Amino acid sequence: MKILCACEESQAVTIELRKLGHEAYSCDLEPCSGGYPAWHIQEDALETIGEDDWDLLIAFPPCTHLCVSGARHFEAKRKDGRQQAGIDFFMAIANAPIDKIAIENPVGIMSSEWREPDQIIQPYYFGDPVRKTTCLWLKNLRGLVHYEHDEFFHKQTWVEPEIHTCANGSTFSQWDYDIACMKPEVRAGLRSKTFTGIAKQMAIQWGGQI
Repeated sequence: MKILCACEESQAVTIELRKLGHEAYSCDLEPCSGGYPAWHIQEDALETIGEDDWDLLIAFPPCTHLCVSGARHFEAKRKDGRQQAGIDFFMAIANAPIDKIAIENPVGIMSSEWREPDQIIQPYYFGDPVRKTTCLWLKNLRGLVHYEHDEFFHKQTWVEPEIHTCANGSTFSQWDYDIACMKPEVRAGLRSKTFTGIAKQMAIQWGGQI
């Protein structure tokens, strides 16, 4: 099947889809860092969406102007148009003429600007010991299945998240704490990448729904 992973320079999901035999491509304005440039389309995702007949679109639109972690900058971003541009880009992906669509983003304003996400997941649901709330908006796709405990037919997929507790009692994901001292551009790049467990399950579960 022909699948586009939009706004994915890391190729995390693209690679997992390719392993399963799908004709998958990543797309981003940046060159790919995943190691397979032949599978990467370096251009605006909205252009790529309109250039072919895609069976499935998995998109990771930029969250810089949308996520609540940057709420202190919202007023300035509303005034200069950056936030509206982010909303318009997100909605253009959501309204793409593709039968099956999944959009991933952190907690942000799209829950009120558009609608609540269909599913909220954590990396530790799928084997990565990280707490990072992730929202999924889905079109003609089921939510990602995961298991907190062993069941009759299924094994537990959850792991305990690694948590750092500060002196004042506040808690953070250890992963967040470890990257906090890195340069902003490096930290932003790491935070935008899809964790391995989630990437594998997106490929297995959504790729299998086609």
